[in-house]
Amino acid sequence: MPDWDPAQYERFKDERSRPFFDLLALIEPRALMHCVDLGCGTGELTARLHEHLAAAATTGVDNSPAMLARAAAHARPGLNFEQADIANFTPPRPPDLVFSNAVLHWLGDHESLFARLAGWLSPAGQLAVQMPANNDHASHLVAHELAGREPFRAALGGYARHWPVLAPEQYATLLHRLGFARQSVRLQVYLHVLESADAVVEWVKGTLLTDYEKRLSPELYAEYLRQYRAALRAAIGDARPYAYAFKRVLLWAAR
Repeated sequence: MPDWDPAQYERFKDERSRPFFDLLALIEPRALMHCVDLGCGTGELTARLHEHLAAAATTGVDNSPAMLARAAAHARPGLNFEQADIANFTPPRPPDLVFSNAVLHWLGDHESLFARLAGWLSPAGQLAVQMPANNDHASHLVAHELAGREPFRAALGGYARHWPVLAPEQYATLLHRLGFARQSVRLQVYLHVLESADAVVEWVKGTLLTDYEKRLSPELYAEYLRQYRAALRAAIGDARPYAYAFKRVLLWAAR
């Protein structure tokens, strides 16, 4: 089964990091914080989080060996990385901050998920989460529609990607029910000016399409990618440059 490809993911490193810094700006720094970064990836941004907060301890969590191999270079006293499935992970002590940048959209049942994350926190803990909300863009719609066609549908065993991300207002009411006294929830559009419409394919190859790549044979995934490229070009044209509008939910909450 293919692992994440750090090089492919970081082809758009600057664009992908913009929401991280916007999310980081929402956090209230406090002395000697213990932090958990869910979906730490290559660890570079986890290190930025750790340094910005002057945290006492930060643990980056990811399930990708390839990503964690890169993250190891950022490890130091007080900053460590752990391989774990977020769905089964529990921090060893209540963190003062649960941080997650662009990963929780891979997990389902967000009402239960956020209740679990909230339950980890220390009494004055903070929650900061960023998730893509671009599932209605052609880049996503075409991918899922194509997966429902043959021969891909049979090879996928009928698998269909479920999009678990809620509307921003649903997160606001959910955070209130979970006992957060203060919160900030927003939907933000990031406009990424890419060299061409074809560059969108390279973007989603590093994220969205990995969901299908790991379920298809290399030969069939190559055919899927060929058809996806043609179908996406038919849907969005061949503009050069191409303005890729990408929606994301950013939320912060504190006890």
